[in-house]
Amino acid sequence: MNPLTKVKLINELNEREADLGVNESVSWHSEYRDSAWIFVGGFPYELSEGDLICVFSQYGEIVNINLVRDKKTGKSKGFCFVCYEDQRSTILAVDNFNGIKIKGRTIRVDHVKNYRPPKDGEDIDDVTKRLREDGCAPAAPSAPPSSSEEDELSVISVKKAKKDKKDKKKKKKKEKKRSRASPSPPPPIRVKEEKQDSAYDKYASGGAENGHETERRRDRERRRETDRDGERRRETEREREDRRREERRREADRR
Repeated sequence: MNPLTKVKLINELNEREADLGVNESVSWHSEYRDSAWIFVGGFPYELSEGDLICVFSQYGEIVNINLVRDKKTGKSKGFCFVCYEDQRSTILAVDNFNGIKIKGRTIRVDHVKNYRPPKDGEDIDDVTKRLREDGCAPAAPSAPPSSSEEDELSVISVKKAKKDKKDKKKKKKKEKKRSRASPSPPPPIRVKEEKQDSAYDKYASGGAENGHETERRRDRERRRETDRDGERRRETEREREDRRREERRREADRR
């Protein structure tokens, strides 16, 4: 299928869900709730990993990126895979970045259900290898505690120990008062067993069926789009053929 057709289908799905007010649990995005990876394609070849991170980090922290390059030349192939720290960022990226133009080129942004990282070859450089292993998320700085902080911690620990001693004394006094007032042990507490909710299983199975139904709708819409494209091509071919016949008739009349 043409990439631009996929861009249009994704935008149409998002517009329908927004108009109908579809819940997130039934949305087509919920099918990819276990994956934090997205596919980005169609961008200019001169963009690097840093450029893509600057663009797509608007909707969440990026922890890994795989820009697919040619093995011989090292040039970008115009598509990549991006991983977010929070899976909910993928929904924002697909809804807002799909169909936008970067340097005059329309990009496609879609979910990735089962992403498999590429195998490291022999000709891979050290920077790419480190990027795939450690990711590109910023490391949290681990600064050593200063002397003032150590003093504060020691004061806090001393205060906490004194407070714990006071709480223990108060508890002992309360227990003694209770034992004097009520020598008989309290009656045992009965805990009711929670009944299994059969309606939950029906709801869960219904959610899975809704997910399959949305996938079927997407397939139907794709087929209809391809059928429409075929009909348009046939109509254009017929118009061309009619024009050719008309020209031939005019030439024959002139002769």
